[in-house]
Amino acid sequence: MKHALIAGAVAAIGAVVTLAAQDDVVARARAINQRIITIDTHNDIDPRNFTADCNYTMRLTTQVNLPKMKEGGMAVSFMIVYVGQGDLTPAGYDAAYRAAIEKFDAVHRLTETIAPQQIELALSPADVTRIWKSGKKVAVIGVENGYPLGMDAVKRVKEFYDRGGRYLSLAHNGHNQLADSHTGEAGNEWKWGGISPLGRQVIEEMNRLGMMVDVSHPSKAAMLQAIGLSKAPVIASHSSVRKLANQSRNMDDEMLMAMKTNGGVVQINAVSSFVKAPEPRPQPATASAAGGGGRGRRGAAPETYKCPVEGSGATGPVAGPATVKDYVDHIDYAVKLIGIDHVGVASDFDGGGGVQGFNSAADAVNVTAELLRRGYTEDQIAKIWGGNLLRVWSDVEKVAKTFR
Repeated sequence: MKHALIAGAVAAIGAVVTLAAQDDVVARARAINQRIITIDTHNDIDPRNFTADCNYTMRLTTQVNLPKMKEGGMAVSFMIVYVGQGDLTPAGYDAAYRAAIEKFDAVHRLTETIAPQQIELALSPADVTRIWKSGKKVAVIGVENGYPLGMDAVKRVKEFYDRGGRYLSLAHNGHNQLADSHTGEAGNEWKWGGISPLGRQVIEEMNRLGMMVDVSHPSKAAMLQAIGLSKAPVIASHSSVRKLANQSRNMDDEMLMAMKTNGGVVQINAVSSFVKAPEPRPQPATASAAGGGGRGRRGAAPETYKCPVEGSGATGPVAGPATVKDYVDHIDYAVKLIGIDHVGVASDFDGGGGVQGFNSAADAVNVTAELLRRGYTEDQIAKIWGGNLLRVWSDVEKVAKTFR
């Protein structure tokens, strides 16, 4: 009996010590997140949450908003101008263009009218640092899918850049006028064999302007061709590791090594099924066609839209089965293969992203804590959380200066 009591007491003391150690790691992580620039390169948005009555100053059920960014120590949100793939017709291009402009306008409304004292739009790496030092949160605009550029794509790249777009991916889920999509892999069906002639012109114009080329979503051939065509390093704004989850959206080792050789950065994606692949299911026959689905503006019409404030009965996204540990496994793998200078963080929040322990901007501290548990130093964590992305963005700007 005496021995059992002693064993129980020892176990209880061990549990207390373990909890104290865990609390210490989280406390250290919170402190680090205040000292470094934490950048999430992919957050989808819904323009209906960027109005005077419903916006990111409120604690909405969205995975990203200002209260949650402050809680988790998230400094920078790349807010995404995303339009799903549609028909390659004048009417399709026009509709996509209008949808894209609506999202550009939403970000400007938040940063210029709704909450200019809390968040500011950054147009350069120097802006990011300046705004962060001022104590404000930072918004940057990324463009997911070149489809809205239409056939007047080169001219519209300049327009999107002038509206604040600082990266652009040529394709999304479905082949378009600029490039093949990863979705072609399901049936080995391709439109261009990589990048179209117009897409090549778009990459040259992006280099000239200083806009980052994003290789997430295009096919492997298009991704490798983009690296060959671009005079500047490229980014994968939200891609994970194929060796750990066999999905066409993830990068295999050859692609990862190409990113290293290019001097680019791979921002690891937190979509649960890209982090920990579920059991394979039969793909529909149209999986490689031009379709693609949409995010951000689906459901109720604007006049019936109910602002999703937490506590109002609205529910937010539920985390997938993968965990923050599974997510950091992808970071670990990429760091070991291509080096600490070529890996970053992307949640894909409000666009399908979210794992257990990293399901909103408020959970950003948990990623830092897991990195600490695995022996990463603060300097290394600073590179992963934002330093690498800022370096690549600066390199892209330097290349643009050579055009001028």
